[in-house]
Amino acid sequence: MGVTDRLSRKTGVIVGDDVQILFKHCQELKYAVPAINVTSSSVVIAALEAARDTKSPIILQLSQGGAAFFGGKGAPNGNQEASIAGAVAGAHYIRSIAPLYGIPVVLHTDHCAKKLLPWLDGMMDHDEAYFKQHGEPLFSSHMIDLSEEPVDWNIQTTAKYLKRAAPMKQWLEMEIGITGGEEDGVNNESVDNNSLYTQPEDIYEIYKTLSPISPFFSIAAGFGNVHGLYKPGNVKLHPELLQKHQAYVKEKTDSKSEKPVFLVFHGGSGSSKQEYLDAIEYGVVKVNMDTDMQYAYLSGVRDYVLSKKDYLMKPVGNPDGEDKPNKKFFDPRVWVREAEKTMTVRVKEALNDFNTAGKV
Repeated sequence: MGVTDRLSRKTGVIVGDDVQILFKHCQELKYAVPAINVTSSSVVIAALEAARDTKSPIILQLSQGGAAFFGGKGAPNGNQEASIAGAVAGAHYIRSIAPLYGIPVVLHTDHCAKKLLPWLDGMMDHDEAYFKQHGEPLFSSHMIDLSEEPVDWNIQTTAKYLKRAAPMKQWLEMEIGITGGEEDGVNNESVDNNSLYTQPEDIYEIYKTLSPISPFFSIAAGFGNVHGLYKPGNVKLHPELLQKHQAYVKEKTDSKSEKPVFLVFHGGSGSSKQEYLDAIEYGVVKVNMDTDMQYAYLSGVRDYVLSKKDYLMKPVGNPDGEDKPNKKFFDPRVWVREAEKTMTVRVKEALNDFNTAGKV
């Protein structure tokens, strides 16, 4: 049985109960949904095509920097106005286009650190306005990342935002334990390695605090995760820690579920397929993918430019003749499409690696 047999909305952006149904389906059938960072309509299309072709659900997410790029890098952003406007524009675009692809889409926003909370506040203002008009939030979910802050403050502040999201049945993802490396302007390359590993007691404290507010939350727990790409062996992942988190929460809450916590895998670029599968076995339902996708997107443009170099040096004149026009070679619809093709191939690879393919 595919997940759409259980969803109230079969295609396009899903919200509320449908998001929870999707994640429960992930745990039941042992797969995870890749979350693709999108920075433009072109990147959105590349991800949607891959999900459609493999009959998979997909998560599309906007980071604060990606949202600003969506709104235009030349726009002012001193008060997060470009990031808010870009995220909202991206959300409306995805809501408009996603139903064409015939698969369920979770519309999410990525890492929101303490200094970026005005960005989240602004997006939730739009969520509430959209909810008043349509009975659902604009975004399926948001991520609040206060992992660099004291644990108690992290949990209590997350609870405050979950209380705001709860009336809209909006999902909230939070992070405990720092993800190393660098991504989107957040640099944790110098943190103590011990900070990369979350303790079971922290997971239980989060679960105990958030569960009475709303069941719509997930936890990105650190198990050695690092953003970016590194040589094999340089990153020490311990996905078996996730199993300990689940067992601890199950024992403390007397849960009937073997996997009471919805877990998220951050900093996954460059990880082995087995590391992904181990994490999925222990209840991971979402895997963030950014660095690999950026490189895949570049590859299409790079290979096209290198192969067509002699047709791209001037508007008119190429190896076929000095009077031959080159418009059909430098038209952005040609070389941007090549980027979409190579990125689509990489997204398909992730969908197969995470057992997501065929789950629609």
